[in-house]
Amino acid sequence: MTGLAGAERDLLAPVERAPILAHTLDWAAINSGTANVEGLAAMAARLADAFAALPGDLRLVDPAPVEKVDGQGQTREIVHGRHLVLSVRPEAERRVILTGHMDTVYPREHPFQTCDWLDEDTLHGPGTADMKGGLALMLAGLGAYERSGPKLGYDVLINSDEETGSLSSAALIAELARGKVAALTYEPALPGGQMARARPGSGNYAVVVHGRSAHAGRNPEDGRNAVVAASDLALRLAAMRRPGLSVNPAKIEGGAPNNTVPDLAILHFNMRPATPELAGEAQAYIETAVAEVSAAHDVHIHIHGHVSRPPKAISDKTEALYGLVSKAATDLGQPMSWKDTGGVCDGNNIAACGVPVLDTMGALGGSIHSPDEFLLAGSLDARARLTALVMHRLEHFQIG
Repeated sequence: MTGLAGAERDLLAPVERAPILAHTLDWAAINSGTANVEGLAAMAARLADAFAALPGDLRLVDPAPVEKVDGQGQTREIVHGRHLVLSVRPEAERRVILTGHMDTVYPREHPFQTCDWLDEDTLHGPGTADMKGGLALMLAGLGAYERSGPKLGYDVLINSDEETGSLSSAALIAELARGKVAALTYEPALPGGQMARARPGSGNYAVVVHGRSAHAGRNPEDGRNAVVAASDLALRLAAMRRPGLSVNPAKIEGGAPNNTVPDLAILHFNMRPATPELAGEAQAYIETAVAEVSAAHDVHIHIHGHVSRPPKAISDKTEALYGLVSKAATDLGQPMSWKDTGGVCDGNNIAACGVPVLDTMGALGGSIHSPDEFLLAGSLDARARLTALVMHRLEHFQIG
């Protein structure tokens, strides 16, 4: 590890892989799919016990209310788990936010529930890379930083709903990001250590179409077919696709028996704009398409949803943060490369607050969101050292 000062070597010396791996295995054994509220409560309790080793005020925050459109076109409240917040040195002049999530994409009934070793370095298991390994190494890195007599303040936020868009924690993210000099988010990096740069935004929508039922044989002309109208709208939305804007009509619910003109359909779609300008243009197009389909089919249409993950652009301060982290990684023998990505995460929300964020500080791994998910164990202590060193250097160096 060249390029490290003596004090930095002392800072990193206590970091060991074994306790980080032990936490990862323990936490991966808990099913904490976003809808598994009991599992999330167990996970939050386990995390609270572990993060209590750090100084500061630790609390569990109730989720904000979130509604979803059901198969009958009605809105209903979605239950989420509580979010963990740790505030350390809130009085400090310079403060950072570190974020992660306790939820995974694997529901309680999913067959992928246990870990096994594919080789001596490759741990196969649910949530190992995304991101229970990231949470464990974050904790270890902060623990090492705390032994250095630190002055930098920070908040840790571990939310329970990142995998479904952070709708119940978005306001909390914005509140805690406010005024921070930098942000580190523990999404996994790619197996070679490649880090994410710019990200598009993302919005999930449900469009409820109300038509008029009628007998399909006797008087179909008196009906207004909601499924046909929803299909027309889906085709118009799909035609929006162009460079920098992805639109995916994903599902149409509703319908009626074959002898009845259906009076209800719900169209679900996702939109991913690369820039705020494209997001605005797309929203205007959606509203125009809805008005045209409503008139053409004589139906009533109501839109639910919005771009909840704003596009993540790269500012001068973000470049400065990337430079600081890249130098730290090089000094640790962990060279990095960077690329734009199509995925989204809480880094999008933080960047929208004007805070420079690096959102792939977690473990190295791959095949996330699938039964083949894996983590590279050698990255656990390596990335914990990187966290400790980055925190130390953020304390001593300005990034813009």
